[in-house]
Amino acid sequence: MASPVSEAVGVADLETVRELARQLRVDSIRSSTSAGSGHPTSSMSAADLLAVLVGRHLRYDWDNPADPANDHLIFSKGHASPLLYSVYKAVGVITDEELMTGYRRFGQRLQGHPTPVLPWVDVATGSLGQGLPDAVGVGIAGKYLDKSPYRVWVLCGDSEMAEGSMWEAFDKASVYELSNLIAIIDVNRLGQRGPTELGWDLATYAQRISAFGVKTIEIDGHDIDAIDAALTEADGYNGPVAIIARTIKGDGFSEIADHEGWHGKPLPADMAERAIAELGGERNLRVRGPVPSPSLPRPAALADVRITLPTWEIGTKVATRKAYGEALAAVGARGDVVALDAEVSNSTYSDDFKKAHPERFFEMFIAEQQMVAAAVGLQVRGYVPFASTFAAFLSRAYDFIRMAAVSHADIRLSGSHAGVEIGADGPSQMALEDLAMIRAVGGSTVLYPSDATSTAKLVAAMADLDGVSYMRTTRGAYPVLYGPDEEFAPGGSKVLRSSDADVVTLIGAGVTLYQALAAADTLAADGITARVIDLYSIKPVDKATLIEAANATAGRIVVAEDHWPQGGVGSAVLEALGDGSAPLRLRHLAVRELPGSGTSEELLDFAGISAKHIAEAARALLA
Repeated sequence: MASPVSEAVGVADLETVRELARQLRVDSIRSSTSAGSGHPTSSMSAADLLAVLVGRHLRYDWDNPADPANDHLIFSKGHASPLLYSVYKAVGVITDEELMTGYRRFGQRLQGHPTPVLPWVDVATGSLGQGLPDAVGVGIAGKYLDKSPYRVWVLCGDSEMAEGSMWEAFDKASVYELSNLIAIIDVNRLGQRGPTELGWDLATYAQRISAFGVKTIEIDGHDIDAIDAALTEADGYNGPVAIIARTIKGDGFSEIADHEGWHGKPLPADMAERAIAELGGERNLRVRGPVPSPSLPRPAALADVRITLPTWEIGTKVATRKAYGEALAAVGARGDVVALDAEVSNSTYSDDFKKAHPERFFEMFIAEQQMVAAAVGLQVRGYVPFASTFAAFLSRAYDFIRMAAVSHADIRLSGSHAGVEIGADGPSQMALEDLAMIRAVGGSTVLYPSDATSTAKLVAAMADLDGVSYMRTTRGAYPVLYGPDEEFAPGGSKVLRSSDADVVTLIGAGVTLYQALAAADTLAADGITARVIDLYSIKPVDKATLIEAANATAGRIVVAEDHWPQGGVGSAVLEALGDGSAPLRLRHLAVRELPGSGTSEELLDFAGISAKHIAEAARALLA
């Protein structure tokens, strides 16, 4: 039988915190048993840590989760969602009924791992090793942009300490001296299939973390007084802190505490009943800790400021990566735009933004996972992040890009040096899968401009896009095709050559657009008139223009792309026309063999995507 509701507002006393910890364990058991799935033991190990944090240290106005003065609480060990949702019940923002009937049920908001469908959740977690890197981005925003005293508290698991991204996060937290970042590591010794790498070796955890310049505090994670003292010490330290807490998985129920084989398993009803009895029964404590002091308002972002984009004369040779940098610097006049790079800014040309707006440029060095995570954290605070590196190296951060979409995050990525066009650097540097990679992300936008003008216009458009957006830029300089008054938007395309006499359509993007134009000239010399389309938006794709072209040229279409054949431009065209809405006789030219070093011209010809091959494919369709 549940006890009557009792309420503690403000800094709770330690005895109330002890009762709260028992309630959090009981509710973690109840909710997961009711759902028939979940991670109660992983929640029980951290219950004391969260009880002290929420009851005495987390400054949060639970009725106003958008308050910019609020602390941030991120569950990097997102599988401990029963604990997080039990906290939400304890502070009174969800009901016991929702906890018991909404957890892990279809159509409900208490999902198996936390997502921002809940207003108190900043980022989606559950893919381990991501919460702490995301928190670095939130911390950077707090210290350098918001200039606000809020803290970022992160509950980490010991298993995820095997992820390299956690160490990237500790490193960058130290580099940026994030005194607002406090990681709490729940060292409960047991992972999914058995003991973790270090078990309860707190000293080794501390040695490794402190080597990155992060202060460490080792405690018994079930000693309420020690936890309280550690959180107090961490809050007053002038740098990032990691509290390393020795805990017991399943703590509070003697039948399973520190027993293997209980990860991710709810307690059967009879065991749950015994566990709740051992913990003293159900409780209905309502505990709300301290609230934040009003913060100074953040300077208003100049979202409506007039942006003056760079312009170039038609015919001038400009690399789209250079146009990206110049356009980003111009868009930076908004005030809410921030830029990040992975130590290649002199090649991606985000250096131009750094020179114009140094206070809003953040170097992540060669840490692509942390770069994407920091972008996600920065957008939590309302900033508009652009993150750039070589396109090939974004593959290292793909799980972070995927999870950004789960977080409903608005981030903008730029990948330079794509395809065989880059030449002598060879295949390790040639992104040949990036378009497929980002097209596969839910709700993403994928852009591949061919010239400087279209690049600049699309960079400006990206600043206002929702979700994950990606721009592929080219290493080499190519002639400007469009005047400054030409408009470009995601979902569009440009028809560069067309007439009533067209008998074949040539589609290119980036470097292959120039090859398609050259092929059209070759065909014209033989009396063959070709339509040429600049398919600068790969997702969403301009289906209407493709249908019109297919109908006009009896379905004869040649697609040439500097990418593997799977998932790129050709796939986008096939998906648009594969429903039978127009006739289709497609020749798809793409990179089909592993390239090596060479000149751009040699490699485009080797890959079969040069003007010569495009013209041959067109003739084959007409044969």
